[in-house]
Amino acid sequence: SGQHQVLRATAQLLAPVGDPEKVICVGLNYHDHCQEQAVKVPKEPLIFSKFPSSITGPFDDIVHPQDTSELDWEVELAAVIGKRGRHIEEAVALEHVVGFTVANDVSARDWQMRRNGRQWLLGKTFDTFCPLGPAIVTREAVADVHNLWIRCSVNGHRMQDSNTRHLIFGVPALVAWVSRFVTLVPGDILLTGTPAGVGVFRKPPVFLKRGDEVQCEIEELGTICNRVV
Repeated sequence: SGQHQVLRATAQLLAPVGDPEKVICVGLNYHDHCQEQAVKVPKEPLIFSKFPSSITGPFDDIVHPQDTSELDWEVELAAVIGKRGRHIEEAVALEHVVGFTVANDVSARDWQMRRNGRQWLLGKTFDTFCPLGPAIVTREAVADVHNLWIRCSVNGHRMQDSNTRHLIFGVPALVAWVSRFVTLVPGDILLTGTPAGVGVFRKPPVFLKRGDEVQCEIEELGTICNRVV
């Protein structure tokens, strides 16, 4: 009706999904990301998770933990589940996705790669380590989710610049794979992996510090921008 509107500048946008049952993530899922770290392309999706408490708004702060000195960025396409399912066939998997949004899989590389037995969870799931938004763009509104440019900039400097066509496992394959193990329910979030250009594999490595501004954007889905504090 247009009768109930507020100016964007006067509103604080929250994450479009604030308390999902599951935040499911995929590692090593872009060909260029595998190349930059000289690892083989996985034959099966590499799945890990973040706790829902890591989610923060699309323009909220990322809190730099005192426990890490290796804070890194990862722009990612996120799929939001809209229909419950288990053992979902790949051919119909997109019917279980309500839409897509932009995510930043913030990572403490020291905890991910060296500490805690090299299990990824702790390094991925500090509070505020999953900025999400700015909105859910419905599946029908996206022309081709597997042909979208995806970018990340830090303090205005382009760090990641790729396209979702470089995904190793596309969204239908990931939904089908994950649903072999767990029941997917509406609101579950599936982070589909990050392309090349993360800080840890630069020579020399580059990590986020307090005061930095991280902007993640995906074609047709929008932009999120978070300051490190």
